Amino acid sequence: MNPRMTRRALVGAGAVAVTRAAGAKSVKPAEPRFYVAALTALDTRGSLDDALAKDYLAYLAANGVDGVLVLGTTGEFSAFSVKERRQIVDSYARHRGRLAFMVQVGALNLGDTLELLAQATAAGAELALVAPPFYFKNLSTEGLARFFLPVLEAARIPVLLYNIPQLTGVPITADVLRRLASSPNLYGIKDSYSKEAAMLETMREFPKLHVLTGVPGNIAANLKAGGAGAITGNGSAFPRETSAIFSAFRKGGDVAAAQAPLNERARVIGGYNGIAAQKFLVTRVGLREMHCRPPLVDLTAEEKRALTAKLREIQVNN
Repeated sequence: MNPRMTRRALVGAGAVAVTRAAGAKSVKPAEPRFYVAALTALDTRGSLDDALAKDYLAYLAANGVDGVLVLGTTGEFSAFSVKERRQIVDSYARHRGRLAFMVQVGALNLGDTLELLAQATAAGAELALVAPPFYFKNLSTEGLARFFLPVLEAARIPVLLYNIPQLTGVPITADVLRRLASSPNLYGIKDSYSKEAAMLETMREFPKLHVLTGVPGNIAANLKAGGAGAITGNGSAFPRETSAIFSAFRKGGDVAAAQAPLNERARVIGGYNGIAAQKFLVTRVGLREMHCRPPLVDLTAEEKRALTAKLREIQVNN
């Protein structure tokens, strides 16, 4: 069976996965997937570079990536207006090729979230990721439920919740999952925060939910425990190293050993602005440089030289 979850494969595995009546969480993919949390291809003015987006997605597809998440954290979603987010989704949908396609549709208010969900669905997204509203902190379980439930009710594609409280300040707790677990469209969670033990506990308590890790160092543990895979920000810079972990898992190989090279490379870029570093690193495979949208800034020339030297030390260039 093709290990990549294309739109046709998802439908073929059970069209019920994308309807409210049947329930998204009832369908489990044949095997875990490697999604890249895609960078947004921006030119020097901070505008979408459609041609570069096309080249970038082709590069990911050629290097073992199963799918992309558009407009996640790594895609700088919070820096764009709703109109711009719609344009970016349309561009990436046109150029996705064989890649499975997921869109982060969460916004500060419910109305924008629902609009973005509908547009992502129309553009062909198989899955929607939804970040919580992140201006108000210390939100109650009931308050979050009242935000997420209308999204789940409106959804015509499976929905994952986005747990990244180090940025949003709003954790997706076990209480929130218990409150929402009966919704047939709650497909799972992207956990970009938890340590390995906490991730595994979520998987044990909610076996019907698909848990994808956003922490690159947790990939091997996720796969060995029966998780749904990963959606990683540094997958753009290290797609082959990340896909090697999935390959080892699919072949019954040493997953922990395959994890080690990715961990080594992740440590090297850990001291830099991660999004800016990745936008620079894709130039090393022949792509034009992508730029950041304020409030993020590109790496300086000195930072680029230092990062390049550090990666050469571990022979990433070989």
